[in-house]
Amino acid sequence: MVLPIGGASTTAQEAQQPSLTYRLDPEINRIIGMIDNIEAVKQTTLLILSTDRFAHTIFSENYGVDNLVEGSGQLQQLVTDALLVDDRITGIEDFVSSTSGDEMNVSFTLVTVFGSIAVERSF
Repeated sequence: MVLPIGGASTTAQEAQQPSLTYRLDPEINRIIGMIDNIEAVKQTTLLILSTDRFAHTIFSENYGVDNLVEGSGQLQQLVTDALLVDDRITGIEDFVSSTSGDEMNVSFTLVTVFGSIAVERSF
């Protein structure tokens, strides 16, 4: 295919999406303003880890985490795969998991384009 001079390029570059989003308050189940940058990534991380992948048609098949109970042997990989979908997250370090009865606990350092975040979560 030959494009005329000044024609559109066939190579598309994906632009980074803005980080500004609504601040959710889980205690009162309300939106209470806006957040951006590292605070927005913290909130997104908790939401992703709280959402079962494929369970809700409102989310794409890339959003959420696979069944952690069935995949407990691959816990680090499941969490990493779920979170790296967000282009603001560049990696996960210092991943530690433990089980206590029927509860799984994870802690890790989330490396983002805005800095690092310590994350602790129970399932």
